[in-house]
Parts: sequence; C-alpha cells; structure tokens
Amino acid sequence: MDAEFLNKLLRGDKLAATRAITAVENSAPSGEEILRAIYRHTGKAYRVGITGPPGAGKSTVVNKLARLYRQQEMHVGIIAVDPTSPFTGGALLGDRIRMTDVELDEGVFVRSMASRGSPGGLSRKTADVADVLDASGSDVVLLETVGVGQSELDVAAAADTTVVVLVPESGDSIQAMKAGLMEIADLFVVNKSDRPGADQAVTAIRTVLQFRSERDGWNADIVKSIANEGKGIDEIAGSIDRHRKYLEETGRLLEKRGRRIVNRIRELVGEQLRVDFWNEGRLERMRQEVQHVIERRRTPFDVVEDLLREFRQS
Repeated sequence: MDAEFLNKLLRGDKLAATRAITAVENSAPSGEEILRAIYRHTGKAYRVGITGPPGAGKSTVVNKLARLYRQQEMHVGIIAVDPTSPFTGGALLGDRIRMTDVELDEGVFVRSMASRGSPGGLSRKTADVADVLDASGSDVVLLETVGVGQSELDVAAAADTTVVVLVPESGDSIQAMKAGLMEIADLFVVNKSDRPGADQAVTAIRTVLQFRSERDGWNADIVKSIANEGKGIDEIAGSIDRHRKYLEETGRLLEKRGRRIVNRIRELVGEQLRVDFWNEGRLERMRQEVQHVIERRRTPFDVVEDLLREFRQS
C-alpha cells in the first residue's frame, strides 16, 4: 500500500477516507489491503446505532447529536444506510439531503451507503466502513439504519450502544414491536413528543420493559425529544454516555466487541468458503444436476452431498 495514502487516511484526510471507503464498499482488492493496514489503529471510536421505524426522525436525531458532539470538539463519522435502488443498486437517498446542518463541518464525515438487500437494515460493509472512520480519527461513529421496522436487528451487533427512535403514534404498536426493535434497545427515544400520545407511548415502553430481560445488566433509558427543535438531544447524549461508562466499568464493552469480532470472523470465513466453493467446475456440475432434480431422479440433498464430498477431497 502507498505509505503516503495510508498516512493521509490516518491523519483524517477526507479525500483519502472517501477513496478507502469506496474501495471497501466495492470489494476491490485494495479494500482488504486497506482494512488490514488500518486495523491496529481501530478500536478508539464509540459506535452508536440509531434505528427505528420510517418517519421517526432518525436522521434529525443523528444530525443534532453530531452538532452536539462537535461542540464538545469530538470528531464524528456518520454512516447513513439507505434503501437500495432496484435500478442502479445505489442508495436512493443522499447524505447531503439529510445532513445539511453538519455537511460543511470539517470535523464530520458523512457517508451514505446502499443497504444492497441486507435484511437487517445495515449494509454488510457497514462495519468495515466504520473501521475506516475509526482509524481516520472519528471519536464517535453514528450508524443510522434504513428504517424498515423489526428487520433492523443487526444494528445491535454492529453498535456499542443501540438507540431506538419511536414517535407517539408508535404507542399502539409497541406490543407488536417487542419481539424485534423493543428487544435490542439500550435507549428509547420518543421523538416528536409535542404530538398527542407521547406520555402514553412512554408508559407503553415502560410496560414492555417490565417483561424484558435486562440487556447486559442494563435497564434501558427512555427520553422524550423534539429533535427538529434540538430538545432532548442533551439527554440522549447523556444517556449514551452513561451506557458507555456502564459497559466500560463492568467489562461488558470488551465482551460486546469480542462477540462482534467473532461474528465478523465467521462472516469472512463464510464469504471465503463461498468464493472457493463455487468455482466454474462446481457451478457446471450443479447446472448439470438441475434437470435430474426437476425430474425427481435426484434430490437437492444428494447434489449437495456430492458437491461437498468433492470440495473436501480437492
């Protein structure tokens, strides 16, 4: 790797970070080389996942949190995972549309990423991009997910603290959410709390929490906010900080990050096995067997068994 490029990246050069992230997102050979080179410089940034249903105001919360952190002279990375266009494969929404308050701040790096069909709301490359922002000097990385409801559960695995943003209208559906979003939150934010039903939503969340087991020994906070007016942002940041201190003091932060590393290694192994397994020969063998399976002369299990036996012997 070009030593000058690496030095620029580690010094927080935005152009270098943009080039590195593009290489990582596109799975270019240089992307893995970059991730290997920067890995020992990661682990400093605190990662906060912001999730919740569409229209809850996640982007506004992220925007205002970034401004607050900048006032504290912290460097902020923002990864906004957007729905993927079915035509281009790219993100439908742009970071410049949603992050107008912080886009010109030299201490903030905003990146929109396409979800590329990832069912959990976070692109599979999000953790790698977070590593790039971590190594390039971000003190905190905010991960904002697509906003597709209960399928966004993998944000909890990618973040140190998970914030679930709801609105007063969520009150009637909180019971239905409890098997999904309600289980992963370290902090609940009832945004747009100037609307009717905010207090009822808080009560509904508290009711659900009575029946929820503690996450890592932590009882989730509930904060009311009106993010577009900046109200409640200090309280959200304070709750995130309390959760961070709790994780650090109990050793659970290292445990959580250890689980994240295990999951990442498993993903990498799976990806490499898929590449190694599906060579041209095995792809052709599978195509030849399809007709036999259609005609019910063989089962899919037979084909898998043959392919795996051949793979183990190769």
